[in-house]
Amino acid sequence: MTEPAEASVQMQFDDNLLLPLLFGERDQHLERIERQLGVSLVSRGNRLAISGPRPSADAARTAIETLWERLKRGLEVDAAAVDAAVRMASNGNGSAEAAFRTRKRHISARSPTQAEYIRALREKELVFGIGPAGTGKSYLAVAAAVDALMTGQVERIILSRPAVEAGERLGFLPGDLREKVDPYLRPLYDALYDMLPGELVAKRLMSGEIEIAPLAFMRGRTLANAFVILDEAQNTTPVQMKMFLTRLGENSRMAVTGDLSQIDLPKDTKSGLLDALETLQGVSGIAVVRFTEADVVRHALVQRIVEAYDRRDRKKRRTENSEPAPASGGNASDGS
Repeated sequence: MTEPAEASVQMQFDDNLLLPLLFGERDQHLERIERQLGVSLVSRGNRLAISGPRPSADAARTAIETLWERLKRGLEVDAAAVDAAVRMASNGNGSAEAAFRTRKRHISARSPTQAEYIRALREKELVFGIGPAGTGKSYLAVAAAVDALMTGQVERIILSRPAVEAGERLGFLPGDLREKVDPYLRPLYDALYDMLPGELVAKRLMSGEIEIAPLAFMRGRTLANAFVILDEAQNTTPVQMKMFLTRLGENSRMAVTGDLSQIDLPKDTKSGLLDALETLQGVSGIAVVRFTEADVVRHALVQRIVEAYDRRDRKKRRTENSEPAPASGGNASDGS
């Protein structure tokens, strides 16, 4: 197989004050790009020379251009932003940015799948985000909801989860209903407080513009002018999922997120998320975005942990599929 041709790319920047932020302390951002793409980056004044295989050199240039544009817009460039720019450039997504802007932060795609998901959340009335923990599927759904509320596209946000995890039921937990429910909904609270000032979240919760409730509270309601999110949807039953999806009202959007490898329902109960994905294939107005371990954007160790569990599960399935069937009774011939 022919090796990619070597390339040399020259870049020049028009604002020397931003260069330290682009290159990172002791050029750590440049070193990070070098390691990930297998290129050489050499800076002299306001110039940067990139050398390496043509595809890698082109990806490095695109990633650096993306980071430069972030800085010119007043956004931070940290290790996570560098990783995201490299990941996007390596997959041919260029510098086109899919993002949400909230009161506290600018939230942009960190993988091609996240970019696809953000576009779906903007364009479709019902979006399913499926995949492992750490891929941003719930966080980005909350960002889409906050963006829609702040720009007047909807009048309220409704965040919900089924209160079934690891075999626990609400009736066995201490406290009143709010105290019982809050632990299950804490990740959604955390996302809200990450995007909006605390006093604004509290004010919107008091006014009902932001509502956080267990799935059971959705029955009998029609949710109009709202952005509605169902998190941990793998732990719904088919009846619950149908009930939730049919709550969609005028000028509303829904995001349904879940991880089909983390189902906590009884073994004889089918996941409502799996049932919905099978039932709604081909229905217009619906998008299904599937994340994989390659989209994990938390700490690098989290991605390695997810990959290790996936390898274990694949090995287990192969072993189960290769086990011989039990021998049947009767007088079988031994061939003699």
